[in-house]
Amino acid sequence: MADSQAGGAIDVADFIDQQPVGGFQLKLLLTCAAVLFLDGFDAQAIGYVAPALAREWGLTKGALGPVFSAGLFGLMIGALLFGPLADRIGRKRIIILSTLAFGTCALLTAFVQDVNSLLAIRFLTGLGLGGAMPNAIAMTSEFNPRRRRATMVMIMFCGFSVGAALGGLLAAALIPHLGWRSVFVIGGIAPLLLVPVLALRLPESVRFLALTGRADDEVAGLLRWINPKAVFAPATRFVVHEPELPGIPVLHLFRDGRAPVTLLLWVVFFMSLLDLYFLSNWLPTVLNDLGASVSASAVIGSMLQVGGVVGALALGSIIDRFSFRALALVYCIAVFAVGAIGQLGHSIVLVTMAIFAAGFCIVGGQIAANALAATFYPTSVRATSVGWALGIGRVGSIVGPLVGGVLLTMKWSTASVFAAAAAAAMCAALAAFSLSRLARLSGSGNEAADAAASYQASLRPSMTGGG
Repeated sequence: MADSQAGGAIDVADFIDQQPVGGFQLKLLLTCAAVLFLDGFDAQAIGYVAPALAREWGLTKGALGPVFSAGLFGLMIGALLFGPLADRIGRKRIIILSTLAFGTCALLTAFVQDVNSLLAIRFLTGLGLGGAMPNAIAMTSEFNPRRRRATMVMIMFCGFSVGAALGGLLAAALIPHLGWRSVFVIGGIAPLLLVPVLALRLPESVRFLALTGRADDEVAGLLRWINPKAVFAPATRFVVHEPELPGIPVLHLFRDGRAPVTLLLWVVFFMSLLDLYFLSNWLPTVLNDLGASVSASAVIGSMLQVGGVVGALALGSIIDRFSFRALALVYCIAVFAVGAIGQLGHSIVLVTMAIFAAGFCIVGGQIAANALAATFYPTSVRATSVGWALGIGRVGSIVGPLVGGVLLTMKWSTASVFAAAAAAAMCAALAAFSLSRLARLSGSGNEAADAAASYQASLRPSMTGGG
């Protein structure tokens, strides 16, 4: 039982770290996973419908490259804008607003009639998709104990991969009978139905509330949900022993020794998301060109996300323990898996296995990077840090589909196209290895998480909480 004396203060982070993962955290995880499930579905749907859409509109296979990148540009802007905004007004509001936005725009996608309209609406959809993701990551991170934080974030993020994979399976089932527009009808209605559930059931981040110092009763209620046996005196204050970091949030990503980690994380995100969106957007089209039907191409391409789900579930505890060292190894394996796709394209069984392995490493590695980014930074800039890492990564995700379109237009061989994608995975591996070396040289025992804890502990005598 937790108790406090009248007028005392409770450190919210310490309280959470002392608790086991319970039903409240699992319900929160499922709620955030539902948001990312629909985020993943709507983000990847355009890639799965691309062959049917291009055929209906009489487009060349490279013509949809700008459409892919428009959506990803919106994702980038959404992450860069809504991450810092959430650090000021709260995670819950931004998650609800973002879900409403991408649901509405996905539904409107079903009614577009030309490429220019599609390009514009995919950009607007991307704004909502980009705002939801970093805040779902931050929310899950802030309600879980540090020893399980990466695992819980990675499990939650599986919602994105499951949604993206289901998009392929659903596209394969719907397109032959109802056309490509039906995919976006479902992708729009489902998020709109989720919005009232989020408004009623999603809590605000307990660490964010404690940091404001103006919601002690609400914080006490949330902590009692985490531990129903907890008892707090009426005058108890709830604090977070972290720097308040006033001013422009993004500038704090480069202060107090954070700059090297921030820059290397951005390299990992850039290269990883370049590879991920290169593969997810162009795999169905390349497979279709190699002789697979539209439906078969969508199903085989969805193995990328299925592999990602398996990777996230398998890697969670390993990432919690070994951090960037494990991440570097995962991306090294990805180099060979991605390159193998280009060599095995005429064998459905072998190419499916290669795509699954690439998803295990690329998607699983990206999910691990999301979790590590959330563990390193303090509460007051956590959504900013994840949002900006994802935003920089989105630059890579914009470049990836464009590069794919250019290479296909130049008639590069399939082997050469996927060799180029493998090179991006190698860059991500080198950056992750550099992060591991940097952490060990700094004397941190458990890399990102311990570095953050050590940094915050060194500042505690001079910091005030939200009380």
